[in-house]
Amino acid sequence: MPHDDLPIDPFDRNDRSGRFEDELGAVLRTTGAAFAADNRPELVTGGLRRGRRRLVRRRLATTGGALGLVAVGAGGIHGAGLFAPSRSGAPAAVAQQPADAPAAPGDATAAEVPGEKDPQRATIPVDDLATVLRDHAPAGTWQIMNAGGTGHHVSGVYDDGRGRAAVTVGLYRAQGDGEAGAGQVTCPSKVHTGYDSCTTERLPNGSRLMVLQGYEYPDRRVDTKVWRAVLLTRDNFLVDASEYNAPAEKGAAVTRTDPPFTPRQLKALVTAEAWQPLLERLPVLPVRKPAADPGRPAEPSGPALQAALRSLLPADVEVTDQGGDAGYGYAVVDDGRGRSLVEINVQPDMSDVRSSLFGTGEVTTLPDGRLVKVEKRPGEKGGAGVVWWTVDTLTPAGFRVVVSAFNAGSQHEAATRPEPALTTEELKRIALSPKWQKLSAK
Repeated sequence: MPHDDLPIDPFDRNDRSGRFEDELGAVLRTTGAAFAADNRPELVTGGLRRGRRRLVRRRLATTGGALGLVAVGAGGIHGAGLFAPSRSGAPAAVAQQPADAPAAPGDATAAEVPGEKDPQRATIPVDDLATVLRDHAPAGTWQIMNAGGTGHHVSGVYDDGRGRAAVTVGLYRAQGDGEAGAGQVTCPSKVHTGYDSCTTERLPNGSRLMVLQGYEYPDRRVDTKVWRAVLLTRDNFLVDASEYNAPAEKGAAVTRTDPPFTPRQLKALVTAEAWQPLLERLPVLPVRKPAADPGRPAEPSGPALQAALRSLLPADVEVTDQGGDAGYGYAVVDDGRGRSLVEINVQPDMSDVRSSLFGTGEVTTLPDGRLVKVEKRPGEKGGAGVVWWTVDTLTPAGFRVVVSAFNAGSQHEAATRPEPALTTEELKRIALSPKWQKLSAK
């Protein structure tokens, strides 16, 4: 099926199966990265370019969460990718954009920097990265997958005699001020990410460290575990290491119960002083500034959107968790009969997907020309018994608001109640509120 014919899921924050898995394939092995992975042409093809570009950006955005960074090495795009975005409301971490990630034709998300169409690429020999990796890991044998090349990351298969395991380490230069990479060392919300343990600490030298023990798939459809450590140095570099209990992150049978390195050993690996000379060789790339488009409404900011969503929820529900970023928000509510996840996406300039979104199903046209589509379907993230109710709306000018509710506190956990806490009429009232266009006009 061509990409442009695929239905669009505006809330797909961590789709690790089916459509999205096929879409990204080997190109993106991450759910994070606040650089321009979403600018790659294969993610923005055809007539749905603008709508799909924004949706991919929503899927990959980091907002205070521990998300996979993308590295460019001899094998192209590679990442530690496993975790869905946390929604703490913190600003997104902006990592160094890969030098060989081309912008999509017609993509208005970034402006060209004069004289910088071919920025300097990283020239760190992978063999140098591999040496540091071997020297600061427990004794064992290594097969380095991208030996002989240059780039930001090293990828290999490690064997200590108890089962072969994939290991990757990537180096990055966070752009902006000293807090630019903070989202990469903040534990994600369990609303979108299932994991066993996540710890953070500030080290005596001012660096910040996160160690997360999680899974390749949030619904744990396979037994592949991913343990990850990310160090944000005081001078704003990132060292990101991931390990698996299988010889590959996907498509390989597990070989051991847990990944080989303990959390303490992962910490020792990413905090090794030997990375510093290599970090300092990372190129400083020009900052790509958003292209000005004064005629286009903006997506509401995360805090404003969250506040508006909360004000529109029924009075008899308690909000137990909430978060979001620009254009997206969520709240976990409980009316005394079980937790229920509510999500909203506000997307200006979506006229080009009108026929794809509203060409079928239960669609009503209001007197002001707005289209309203109501859907009830099973959940898609593996949670047992989860149902998904959605109200999707679109104005004649292409301003889209879509609200969904689930009968569970997250899409990847089992249902906590027979139906969502909000009825479709309550979802419709939220989606049709004038607050969203007012927020976008500010």
